[in-house]
Amino acid sequence: MKVLITGGGGFIGSQLAKRLAEKGTLIGPSGEAEEIDEMVLFDSHFSPAIEQGSIPHRTLLHGDLTNRDSVFEAVDRDDIAVFHLAAMVSGECEERFDDALSVNLDGTRYVLEALRARRGTPRVVFASSVGSYGGEDMPDTVGDLTKQTPRTTYGMTKVIGELMINDYSRKGFLDGRSARLPTIIIRPGAPNAAASSWASGMFREPLSGETCYLPVHRDQLHPMLGYRDVVDSFIALHEADPDLIGSDRAYGLPSHRISVAEGLTMLEQVANERNIALGLVIDDFNPVIQAIVDTWPTATDGSRALKLGVPTPKSVKDIIRDYIDDFTSHSS
Repeated sequence: MKVLITGGGGFIGSQLAKRLAEKGTLIGPSGEAEEIDEMVLFDSHFSPAIEQGSIPHRTLLHGDLTNRDSVFEAVDRDDIAVFHLAAMVSGECEERFDDALSVNLDGTRYVLEALRARRGTPRVVFASSVGSYGGEDMPDTVGDLTKQTPRTTYGMTKVIGELMINDYSRKGFLDGRSARLPTIIIRPGAPNAAASSWASGMFREPLSGETCYLPVHRDQLHPMLGYRDVVDSFIALHEADPDLIGSDRAYGLPSHRISVAEGLTMLEQVANERNIALGLVIDDFNPVIQAIVDTWPTATDGSRALKLGVPTPKSVKDIIRDYIDDFTSHSS
């Protein structure tokens, strides 16, 4: 079978590709585990490491999600599984409304329409977000029954994506599942335009001996989940028995509710354990970033997803240790 990962040039997309290359199989249209004989990473840009072959047994497809023909050309087999991760992120969406609609809405619709045109009911896993929540009546902890009233353009597009997944599945066009992601830590590389970028930066920059400029308050609470658990959750949702999914196919993932101060304390403890000299963390308050973060929940109830088989989150200290081992020169 073929696996297509939109956003395959991004951090999570590339980590998912590596994990699937190791796994070698997925549940296919037959309902049984099938060998992955083709894996395509679809994105507008790929890092030099990916270009040079850091991910085995994959094809890189430079494409534009807003180009319907490009998307349909990528979805060219009936025996296909799609992980739809590509999207503009929160900060970009607030600044570029029309582009956000083109990428996050039209692009998602093209993916679903391409799958609809195939024979059978191919499986697709859609990356949604806790940014789909918001509003004055939002509780601190959100779950799958919490009303979604996002206060960002990004969140609005994710809600619509979830609803499309539900309806295309209801009509039998495809077998869709949505993973509502908390903030993912720790992302390597340069900061991105997401309003939550600081959540990785507060670990990443100090571990590299660099200064982190913190745009939010240190008592800010935030739902965080490690990148390895996110990848395994995508796979678990794909593999879940369709009879257990139910009519609401959007699953909030579990996470850790920690404050910035708590995260920095755990970082110091792991750094001492590994004998790593940390860079500074300097408060550099940004009211625009804080205002966006204030619209998000601070905790997630992932009990429904856990029952379906997604992993229990690793501890924050283990997430930091994983990042050190995977992406720094301080590996043990």
